[in-house]
Amino acid sequence: MPMYKVRPFHRVCGEVLAEQLPSCMYRLPNLHRPAAASPPPQVGARERREEVDPSLQALESRQDEILKRLYELKSAVDGLSKMIQTPDADFDVTNVIQTDECSPLKNGADLDLMLGKDYGALKDIVINANPSLPPLSLLVLHRLLCERYKILSAVHTHSSVRSVPENLLKCFGEQTKKQPRHEYQLGFTLIWKDVPKPQMKFSIQTMCPIEGEGNIARFLFSLLGQKYNAVTSTLIDSWVDTAIFQLKEGSSKEKGAVLRSMNAALGKTSWLVGNELTVADIVAWCALQQTGSANAAPANVQKWMKSCENLAPFSAVMKLLK
Repeated sequence: MPMYKVRPFHRVCGEVLAEQLPSCMYRLPNLHRPAAASPPPQVGARERREEVDPSLQALESRQDEILKRLYELKSAVDGLSKMIQTPDADFDVTNVIQTDECSPLKNGADLDLMLGKDYGALKDIVINANPSLPPLSLLVLHRLLCERYKILSAVHTHSSVRSVPENLLKCFGEQTKKQPRHEYQLGFTLIWKDVPKPQMKFSIQTMCPIEGEGNIARFLFSLLGQKYNAVTSTLIDSWVDTAIFQLKEGSSKEKGAVLRSMNAALGKTSWLVGNELTVADIVAWCALQQTGSANAAPANVQKWMKSCENLAPFSAVMKLLK
């Protein structure tokens, strides 16, 4: 029971119009849907796609076809570019100093197996190096590769370097003959450039640059086709790192320790690892030459250095140091 009742006051001529106040001023019919009581069915994504204008679908198909053809053309151009120019060759090829070709040996390793098949194009190795710190080990390895493959060599100076000594410009020798590029097995281009450490690449499409003299030396030596077991490979890598980081870049105390270790190892074998020349011997010999520690080396190291210098690749590099 209500406590009290209020009489309605909306009266017109004595009649009550409404017991409650209206919620809106006036009502209009909904114009956004049909007058039917049931709401229209929801349209799904599939139905919306079917309602797309056919001309728009044709335009999208044409765009997809154009993009596909552009991708195929790009792949074809990338393949052709490797046949007419060297990767990372940001220089004028008319100023390149090319050397005479190197005669390959019959027992040369399969470059297609190691570097990947390149559909007949010349495989190019491009190395950027600073002339203030010439990577002697890479020059020795170039000479060794010339004994194994037919190599088209070139030397150039980058615009970031003001001047390069004449002996470094001719570190691969003088050009005597010119032959078409496809008659060579390997391209070896050295660019004297203002870089903090040597950089190498041979495939701009499939690999990142290899940095550091030791890492590049490992790669180049592998092209000679030498195979080692896990233990020997570990010892070789250890000597390469020791030569680069301690003998070449370390303190005087570290250099003395390395020379003593080398003297002990060379007292047992002719070379640093076993009885054959490895990349460890090449990098270590070059590090001694670059640091000027050759004259202060122990007896076994002195004997080992003479054995290295009796080989033609080492004696050729020795001429550059004079």
